[in-house]
Amino acid sequence: MIKAENLSCGFPQKDLYEKISFTLEEGRHCALIGSNGTGKTTLAELIRDPESFLFDGKLQREDVGRIGYVTQFASRDKNQSVTVMEYLLSDFRALDEEIAHICTQMETAEDLEPLLEQYQQLLDEQFAMDGDHCDINIRRQLQLAELEDKADLQLALLSGGEYKLIQVIRQMLRRPGLLIMDEPDVFLDFENLNGLRDLINAYQGTLLVVTHSRYLLSHCFDQIWHLENGDLQEFDGSFRAYQFALLQRKVELQEQSALETSEIQRVEALVERLRDEATEVIDPMRGRVLKGKATYLKRLQARQIKPPFVEIQRPDIRLPAAGATTEDAVLLQVEDYRLAFEKELLAHVSFAIRAKQKVAIVGPNGTGKTSLLREIRQGTNPAIRYGEEAEVGFFSQLQEESLCEAHTILEEFYDAGLDTRSEVETYLAQYCFAPDGLERKIAQLSGGEKNLLQLAKLALGEKNLLLLDEPSSHLDTFAQMALEEAISDYEGAVLMVSHDFYTIANCMDSVLLVENGTIRPMSIRAFRKMIYKHHFSKEYVELETRKKELETRIARCLEKGATEEAKVLLDEMEPIVDAME
Repeated sequence: MIKAENLSCGFPQKDLYEKISFTLEEGRHCALIGSNGTGKTTLAELIRDPESFLFDGKLQREDVGRIGYVTQFASRDKNQSVTVMEYLLSDFRALDEEIAHICTQMETAEDLEPLLEQYQQLLDEQFAMDGDHCDINIRRQLQLAELEDKADLQLALLSGGEYKLIQVIRQMLRRPGLLIMDEPDVFLDFENLNGLRDLINAYQGTLLVVTHSRYLLSHCFDQIWHLENGDLQEFDGSFRAYQFALLQRKVELQEQSALETSEIQRVEALVERLRDEATEVIDPMRGRVLKGKATYLKRLQARQIKPPFVEIQRPDIRLPAAGATTEDAVLLQVEDYRLAFEKELLAHVSFAIRAKQKVAIVGPNGTGKTSLLREIRQGTNPAIRYGEEAEVGFFSQLQEESLCEAHTILEEFYDAGLDTRSEVETYLAQYCFAPDGLERKIAQLSGGEKNLLQLAKLALGEKNLLLLDEPSSHLDTFAQMALEEAISDYEGAVLMVSHDFYTIANCMDSVLLVENGTIRPMSIRAFRKMIYKHHFSKEYVELETRKKELETRIARCLEKGATEEAKVLLDEMEPIVDAME
């Protein structure tokens, strides 16, 4: 269906791909993954509309037909006065109107042939979309996404996550030859994420999905494209199987590296001995042997495998806290807070954040979490008070609030307080930004790159209370893990709004759960149990826990060079991965 051979593409300030090749066959569900800024969205756009790009190599699109597209930035007209059902029916109604219009034209036209051709094309499109059963198909899709009760609701009243799912459903109903979705999971709450999972798994067409969602990657897709460092690696299988294959490869390469190191050491000792002998005895034969062995040594050294073997960009995120804070200090106090727009969203909300507490605000889309966090940041509501010792930092899901899109990366960090280009280069290298890319405008960056820059700016100021609004959104899987480690190591307090179960479970101490128009505290253990009960089987959780333990032990083995022990652990891990499929 889609085939590329030796495809190269880039921009004046950055090369993206160098002679990559890939194939996407009909009916496959393919996940496109990779570090932030590697060009995943650009590759999806290139496949969708190759005429808009300059590239080398071949890109074939055979029998693809119409290509559907779901953007990561779903915007809507809040004044659009239609129901969800009317909105989803609109494509079918428009097609009916086109067919009726052609029929009217044919009644008086002298030349029927072009009209008959258009008429047949429209009938074929209607048949492909199963237009005769559109009402049934729409309700089936809404039920699959757990949105059946929203059919008669005004589109403008949907939450952001619900609206994103409606965009997915609309594109799926059109039944394109290929459906491309760019981070459709961004900002979805866990219920909506389940709906998206079910829509993807039930879809019978061909899918290419750019995603960083560990949940979707673990529960959907039968093909993986991993874009990294200008190259693309294809894997025919699930994401779990791909991760296991990467780990196997890493162990194999470390074993090979150990053998090469041993051979290099042997040849180095031999060359050193031959040199010593050459200084004592002048012998042309020995000179030739020495020269040959020295050349062989150089070849071994040149091709020696060096860690990290499977090279994946992972930022080094560090969040320094402000100076010593009293252990029991209350940094934030919220008492009897209320939030209302057209209707009351939150009432009687009270909680306190003490030094070093890490708390997540969790709840469905549209329940007021971000609005509460923004009012906390502003500090003007009398129900919200900061403690005397509070030094506050803020991460916004609206990236333009923290970054000037007209700036280059370099200009942004001069304004942030770094004095020289060398300082900026050294600092941002920790966040995977190359020195030759610092002249790029922030407006040209991917969503993940912008969020990495936000984190980099946040880390420059020493704060003891961080307000984080969806900090893991748009970040690739490895950056998400780096962020979780940074939050865990952070010695200050954190109040975070997030829909990412993994991030919450891995680095938060407790949860504030939005429920029935107010907020109630919950331990992280109780939160995990609640999520597991509704979204994971007990057996799956046990397998996932065991898998993570083995991954940690294998990583430690690789650090100390215990390859044989790592291979034994891999053998133990393989049936667990198989059982999770």
